[in-house]
Amino acid sequence: MSRVAVVTGGASGIGRSVAQRFAESGYRVAAFDVQADLVASAVAELGVSGYVVDVGDRESVDRAVAAVRSDLGPIEVLVTSAGIDGFANFTEITVEAWERVLHVNLTGTFHCIQAIIPDMIAANWGRIVTISSASAQMGAPQRAHYVASKGGIIALTKALAVEYSRNGITVNTIPPSVVDTPMARAGEASGELPVPLDMVAQMTPVGRLGVGEDIAAACQYLCSDEAGFVTGQQIGVNGGWYL
Repeated sequence: MSRVAVVTGGASGIGRSVAQRFAESGYRVAAFDVQADLVASAVAELGVSGYVVDVGDRESVDRAVAAVRSDLGPIEVLVTSAGIDGFANFTEITVEAWERVLHVNLTGTFHCIQAIIPDMIAANWGRIVTISSASAQMGAPQRAHYVASKGGIIALTKALAVEYSRNGITVNTIPPSVVDTPMARAGEASGELPVPLDMVAQMTPVGRLGVGEDIAAACQYLCSDEAGFVTGQQIGVNGGWYL
């Protein structure tokens, strides 16, 4: 029987691309997303199971995980793509904004992994891929809260890779460079991105922005049986940025 995979943020951007690729590859996919209209769209267009989930709310996560177990079976694969962005000069970041970005990006990743990993421990097999960011490797202006949250995800990934290495569970992270997603386009439209996306594409060694499918392809490999000796790694799907 095909494996059960949960993809958070699975109704938009990178997460949607991952959910689509996994579904096309035969996984039984559960897409978690806070946006109910996009969840309905993903269910209709991708053939996945959809769940409206706020990853920052542990009760919401626990309910959804229980529903996936009931609907699809024990969860063997997790890709944590849900996240929010933030732009502000460091001295202007409010405590509320700081806490919100870390709560969704870092604590939300913690909630999802902690709720799901018992299934993997029981099976003595599991694959976890977190989506971090190249900004956590190189820094980024006006995004200290976002960068801190993504750096925390990298550190969490490494800690869990070591802790569960004898349980048949691999834990890796993909820190993408700029990917052409609705969130990136919204940042450009609002004027919050420091440079236009076209300029970022020109600065990228391969000469283009990343797309969701680039990240999805790497996720598919990291979640395969063949990647059983790859754990605790940062797989830089970044178009040639040397970080």
